[in-house]
Amino acid sequence: MADKKIKVTLVKSIIGTKESHRATVRGLGLRRLNSSSILEDTPAVRGMINKVSYLLKCVG
Repeated sequence: MADKKIKVTLVKSIIGTKESHRATVRGLGLRRLNSSSILEDTPAVRGMINKVSYLLKCVG
């Protein structure tokens, strides 16, 4: 399970969102619109993705 990866892409702007949601997006390694990050599939990362899922597109 350690080799599982998830690719997340920021598809909606963080302008106008809660400060905690902005911090979560930055914590996922996403900077600007359409930027992508490949992350380990862990419960912590899943929780972060779930929190801001309305801003993201996930693959994998």
